[in-house]
Amino acid sequence: MQALVTSLVVRAAEGEEHELNPLIPHPIELILSLVVFAILFFLVKKFVVPAFEATYAERTKAIEGGLAAAETKQAEADAKLAELEKQLADARHEAARIREEAREQGATIVAEMREQAQAESTRIVEHGKAQIEAERQQAVTSLRAEVGTLATTLAGRIVGESLEDDDRQRRVVDRFLADLETGTPGRN
Repeated sequence: MQALVTSLVVRAAEGEEHELNPLIPHPIELILSLVVFAILFFLVKKFVVPAFEATYAERTKAIEGGLAAAETKQAEADAKLAELEKQLADARHEAARIREEAREQGATIVAEMREQAQAESTRIVEHGKAQIEAERQQAVTSLRAEVGTLATTLAGRIVGESLEDDDRQRRVVDRFLADLETGTPGRN
């Protein structure tokens, strides 16, 4: 480099005698430009580049930290998602189990209600039969009394004597009813 500077200075000295070419810079300007460039290069290297490097390092750390934090958050989110999916699956399973239990309980309740209805129906039928039998017995008793009274009155008119005696009246009525039930005509 020093040889270049020296040759430029020599040319510059010779160039004063020659006419200056506008395309070739003056040697002084060239030297001065190189010195200013070297000073500027030194200042940039000493002060600006370290600041850029520090900023670059900080940004790199921030980005790497952000990436690490994002990866951590992503892992946490994946874990929570897996947990929520497991809880959802458990909830679905529980809901299915509850529906099945409800279905079984419903079937049990329906069966119990049918049994109760059948028992109630049987009780009502038995009660009705008993009531009908009681009413039939009451009707038979009532009819016996009325038929007995009518029969004794009629027999008394036919025979021409009074059948007011209770024992005799009862025997006549029983014989008459027995004849009616068997379907055989009475004795003359």
